[in-house]
Amino acid sequence: MAIYKLGPQLDFIKELSFKLERDIQKIIENNLNSLLHLDFIKTEFALHNFRIDTLAFDRENKSFVIIEYKRDKNFSVIDQGYAYLSLMLNNKADFILEYNESQQTTLKRSDVDWTQSRVIFISPSFTNYQREAINFKDLPIELYEIKRFENDTISFEQIQKSTTNESIKTISRNDKIVENVSKEVKVFTEQDHLQKVDFETRELYEQVKERLISLDDNVTTQPKKQTIGFKVDNNIFCDIVLQWKGLKIYINLKSGDLQDQKQIARDVSNVGHWGNGSYEIKLSDLDDIDYVLSLLKQSLRKNKK
Repeated sequence: MAIYKLGPQLDFIKELSFKLERDIQKIIENNLNSLLHLDFIKTEFALHNFRIDTLAFDRENKSFVIIEYKRDKNFSVIDQGYAYLSLMLNNKADFILEYNESQQTTLKRSDVDWTQSRVIFISPSFTNYQREAINFKDLPIELYEIKRFENDTISFEQIQKSTTNESIKTISRNDKIVENVSKEVKVFTEQDHLQKVDFETRELYEQVKERLISLDDNVTTQPKKQTIGFKVDNNIFCDIVLQWKGLKIYINLKSGDLQDQKQIARDVSNVGHWGNGSYEIKLSDLDDIDYVLSLLKQSLRKNKK
């Protein structure tokens, strides 16, 4: 993608290469929370014959995240990703110990949701083969491209999976590591949520989803264990919990930041809840959808970079 500086004439902004993987690593680790919403645990975490570039923790999902940086293109995201996940699942105590020592707190094994473990690869570019390799609906591996430009600008973008119904389990029969990890790690899809609710709730969700995606070209979905998040520019601006009858929608705004004339949103900043943000809305039909969308637009604008 060509980038230009706007002026009387367009000035082309040249992309600069990263000389070392360590250069990428420093940028990510120094901005881990703003870029990936993760807590930093350890750099160059060594265990057995492995060395993990960055160990992080996802506070929302209560899970560990392994981050690897690549400048070369000669690696398999499947093989390396599952090797790291296998290392984690077979050495849980070591990961918890590292967390407790770095955070100076106590994390128990039961406090971690190991089913939500994942690996992130970050590189200036990925091959078509690597992009195709992540097109499984239940793959706990994510790819992000990072690019640097001569005007001190960084682009950071997740490689989105193509629409697919294929499961990683279809190849696990021939790979014991993939098979063993897949027994413990679970990647949730929209279908996991939709199959638990009635037809009316599914229809309601699809209507809300269609309206949300139309708000901005960069809106994407992120299904999790309890919620389906809606992201813009890598920030979640709302989460939806599908109930048997209706939806709960959580708006990712701080308490006091939402302009809600009808006062249909409940402030849950002091109440335990699954989604991001301080406000909860219950939606059971489409009568209020236009007003609800006006509230969600406020969060989208706030969270859009």
